Amino acid sequence: MPISKRFKDLKSKVEVKKLYSAADAIALAKETSTTKFDGSIEVHANLGIDVKKSDQQIRATFIFPNSIGKSKRVAAFVPELKQKEAKDAGADLVGGEELIEEIARTNKIAFDVAIATPDMMPKLAKIAKILGPKGIMPNPKTETVGPNVTKMVEELKRGKVTFKNDATGNVHQVIGKSSLSTEQILQNFTTFMEALRKNKPSSSKGTYIKTLTIASTMGPGIRVDVSSL
Repeated sequence: MPISKRFKDLKSKVEVKKLYSAADAIALAKETSTTKFDGSIEVHANLGIDVKKSDQQIRATFIFPNSIGKSKRVAAFVPELKQKEAKDAGADLVGGEELIEEIARTNKIAFDVAIATPDMMPKLAKIAKILGPKGIMPNPKTETVGPNVTKMVEELKRGKVTFKNDATGNVHQVIGKSSLSTEQILQNFTTFMEALRKNKPSSSKGTYIKTLTIASTMGPGIRVDVSSL
């Protein structure tokens, strides 16, 4: 597939061999974000983990200080006594066994993320094959299973996100929209990096964060100087 003149022009603004500071990389990513829509600024981290080892899988949650522009539709699988609490907290879809039965019957998902109380988890097994492949099955590891329904829903509505490594040991994360200021995106970047470092597997040896690249939607990659972070 031939490279467009637009992309060549954008790429010419980035020094291929240069390692940029995070602030400079973000500013340059914003400059090279020329889509007609409000594009995203993304971080791509290559990690020194062995993806074949279960104890080196990365999966964690955190909340950005600045909105990344995505309003998540939250489903709450809770017993009847907790349903008003879930609705008051801002859940978009609330139900118990009847909601599980509906999803099992229609195979339709009208939400982006789900939370559940512990007592609902055995019942959710019926639709685990529907929710699991989409990465939205409630899970204690992502803090989407628990008794505090209000806390779980409110945090997700405030922008709580989950990240995990892929099969090649990389983590990809949107850290903001191009319309945010460089300072706001930098704050989000710093929060993400803190979460990434905090979740380094104890069995991972050597360099943990090998390379970092920041890019805008359809823009060129900008390498970040990891040693300066």
